[in-house]
Amino acid sequence: MYATVASATVVGVDAVRVTVEVLVSGGLPSFTIVGLPGAAVQESRERVRAALKRLGRPLSPSRVTVNLAPADVRKDGPAFDLPIALGLLAAAGAVPAARLSGYLAFGELALDGTLRPVRGAVSMAVEAQSAGLALLCAPANAVEAAAVPGVAAYAPRTLAEAVEHLRGRARLRAVEPPPQGTAAREHLDLADVRGQELGKRLLEVAAAGRHNALLTGPPGAGKTMLATRLPGLLPPLDTRSAVEVGRVYSAAGLSRGPGLDLAPPFRAPHHSGSEAGIVGGGSAVRPGEASLAHLGVLFLDEAPEFARPVLEALRQPLEAGVIVISRATGAVALPARFQLVAARNPCPCGRALDDDPTACTCSQSERLRYAARLSGPLLDRIDLHLTVRRLTRDELVAAPPGEPSAAVAARVAAARRAALERQGCLNADLAGHELRRLALPTGDGAALLRDLVDRLRLTGRGFDRLLRVARTVADLAGAEVVGAEHLAEAAAFRA
Repeated sequence: MYATVASATVVGVDAVRVTVEVLVSGGLPSFTIVGLPGAAVQESRERVRAALKRLGRPLSPSRVTVNLAPADVRKDGPAFDLPIALGLLAAAGAVPAARLSGYLAFGELALDGTLRPVRGAVSMAVEAQSAGLALLCAPANAVEAAAVPGVAAYAPRTLAEAVEHLRGRARLRAVEPPPQGTAAREHLDLADVRGQELGKRLLEVAAAGRHNALLTGPPGAGKTMLATRLPGLLPPLDTRSAVEVGRVYSAAGLSRGPGLDLAPPFRAPHHSGSEAGIVGGGSAVRPGEASLAHLGVLFLDEAPEFARPVLEALRQPLEAGVIVISRATGAVALPARFQLVAARNPCPCGRALDDDPTACTCSQSERLRYAARLSGPLLDRIDLHLTVRRLTRDELVAAPPGEPSAAVAARVAAARRAALERQGCLNADLAGHELRRLALPTGDGAALLRDLVDRLRLTGRGFDRLLRVARTVADLAGAEVVGAEHLAEAAAFRA
């Protein structure tokens, strides 16, 4: 007796299709799972036995062999409980194999046959869509998967309901796609920030072009206050981008709420985070904070306090938008096209920028060591640099409320729209011939650019990033071409 069931396993953030082959034959009673199964997959034998017994169809004394193909891909997690149980039932003739062939099944089985959710439902939904299959999974996973356009997800609560559905006795209805929108969250308003006009302008430019930024200033100057208001300036994601972000969160075992969340993610990990936690990794590679910030913002508060290997590992995704983690068994690519915003103090004690020259208690060597924690190659990948000064007495006491986030967000949306209509991507992604065609200034701007190359000692990367920021400043001003004034503002943020 032989049957096959389509399933999938998650590698990184991608679902790899797996064929669950079940063979029931004569011989000494045994239950063997092959095909590079992890410990949780091996334990499926006991969960499946108990669930089938609860269903009233206990395993007969026979030799059971389950093969998870392809055999060279490691399978982890309890997602194969449901397809193994359905394969055994199909091999025994209790489930029609023809009906089963139209589904991709996954899910953990409780001992009483209840279906439990597993991680990676969105990735599996994308795989099922490409293969033209419907999904059969736990209700919580079906709600996640239904957010992927074009996927039919069926949600039995127990193994018995799945069997009755496949036999046509109690047909389930596909889960309705949840409405698109943003999860309920309150964005902090830029109007709360008193003073710091340059900081607000930096946020506007950063949001419009998706540029990386570094804020340097003493404690309490407003660095974190500014950075945490960036999400309120960002436009919502489109459907395709929201599915990409949802796939990363689902692969990590996290949820962004019901439905397709269109809000760009904002991640602010603590500086004690490990390299695997920030960048991704582990024995079974999972996304880290950098990938969870994909198409959103990664905020590193107190950036010099992060471990040096963590910071240096961010250099690749800042340039390529992807993190490649190599293992002996192969390489896994994790999406990580995030916008980096970092904050730091000017020195270990934080008082180096005070008006009183004796306020800082750090030695020159301590300052140099502290500054060196952010390497030159990493700083060269940051487009916007700003020193955030402590507010004056008048600004603290009597400064008027700032411009609300909604007004700034409207300008950001208009600038992004102009960039997308002109070149099909945001300015941070402009490169090569297109960058020079669209961002090189003429006339006075060309002369200023030549001067800036020498004065700022620009590298090739720094030169390109200066042009990208200048193009964004021009878009915010509604200008067709980059002028000297746009280049000068970009250079002020680069210096």
